[in-house]
Amino acid sequence: PFYHGVASGDPLEDKVIIWTRVSPENHENEISVNWQISKFSDFRNVFKTGTYVTNSDRDYTVKVDVEGLESGTTYYYQFESNEKKSIIGRTKTINNLSDSLRFAIVSCSDYQRGYFNSYSSLADEENIDAVVHLGDYIYEYKSRDYSNGIFDRLHLPDKELISLDDYRTRHSQYKLDIDLIKAHRSHPFILIWDDHETSNNTYKSGAENHQELEEGNFNDRISSALQAYYEWQPIREKSMPYRNFRFGKVADLIILEERLEGRTKQAVSLDDSTLFESNRSMLGDIQLDWFLKRLSDSESQWKIIGNQVIFSYLNYGRPDFNINLDSWDGYPVERQKIADHINSNSIKDVVFVTGDTHRSWAFEVNHIPLESNMPIKPYAIEFGTPSINSGNSDEWSPNIPIQKLIDHENYIMDPTMNPHLKYTNSRDHGYMLLDINKEKVMATWKYVETLIRRDKSIKEIKKLESISRSNKLNLVN
Repeated sequence: PFYHGVASGDPLEDKVIIWTRVSPENHENEISVNWQISKFSDFRNVFKTGTYVTNSDRDYTVKVDVEGLESGTTYYYQFESNEKKSIIGRTKTINNLSDSLRFAIVSCSDYQRGYFNSYSSLADEENIDAVVHLGDYIYEYKSRDYSNGIFDRLHLPDKELISLDDYRTRHSQYKLDIDLIKAHRSHPFILIWDDHETSNNTYKSGAENHQELEEGNFNDRISSALQAYYEWQPIREKSMPYRNFRFGKVADLIILEERLEGRTKQAVSLDDSTLFESNRSMLGDIQLDWFLKRLSDSESQWKIIGNQVIFSYLNYGRPDFNINLDSWDGYPVERQKIADHINSNSIKDVVFVTGDTHRSWAFEVNHIPLESNMPIKPYAIEFGTPSINSGNSDEWSPNIPIQKLIDHENYIMDPTMNPHLKYTNSRDHGYMLLDINKEKVMATWKYVETLIRRDKSIKEIKKLESISRSNKLNLVN
């Protein structure tokens, strides 16, 4: 009955979440599910075991926070119900004594836009400490909306998601994908939502893609979306969505939440009189204070920030899309507070990792516009991960020659346009690896060959690195 595979997430030094979903035959009130976890893939010695009782109130999902584990250890886990066993999953606890780390950074997986080949390739990666998913794990649109038409992969239900059943069905559909199942069974995930897990361009009291008259109360919709999200993801529930994972002296992974906790409505344009008001917020006061304190209190060398939308100033160089006000460019006062805190406290080795845009980016972080005539002095690094398969520039404009897109990438990287932007790719899908040690951090972008058939072949690899305390990026290949 374990059609949706298994998953693990939110690893700590001594515990980890393990997850599955048991599909009932006759809508039973309760189903008992046994679980076991071992250091051995054949379970010849079982380290921990237990029973979890699930029911329709949580859509028959199973989530166990396994405690008492050993630090830096690979474990295997499995579930059993009605004398039938799930596939075996592999997970890993945090090693606080390690002097190096490897994260996989992913975002933006749209079932309708083709196969999840990036997930399949990612499943084969070795020495991954955690997969950091920065949002848009599902998309809320109905069939054929926001899609270029891989129509043997239509969304279920065939409607925009509004109710709890809607969101549950969509999560179920994505979790049935065999390539996503491979990724989840292979590595622990650390997840945070962006907007499409709820509704496009969400903020704390509304969304661009929510119309109250036709779609009902916004808070009810968000409540349903988040209930389904917590049911269907291996994420710890009794904590705030923003959270910190300490990987010893090497790095703190600080996960931010940039949609529902404190975000005020996006500005309409650069001429919007509210753009520079002090109460315009991405994080909200409580989360901002928590974030700044985490930066100051961190005893780890690197501070890796799980960030949903681009933090760096970015001029796309197009009259129809000059500045993205849904990103941090639309919240300049709060961004300046963060910059001032980093600079005034001499906090070093801050790295933002970012999703959302379906493009790859590498910035030496500085958001002072060129016309200010102030010196460009980066105080952090930012790496943007491509989409798993959500639409890129060449797919939104399929008749534009690829060379024209490459020319535009070179144009926006021109020092007169974005002197702090050192790399971008707006054409390819894939994922990013982040290797961290005491000397440097290195980002590796891996791009898959195709989306139109199941093929996990990698067609191109790009690498950039930053030496500790430099805030400068260097091309590796």
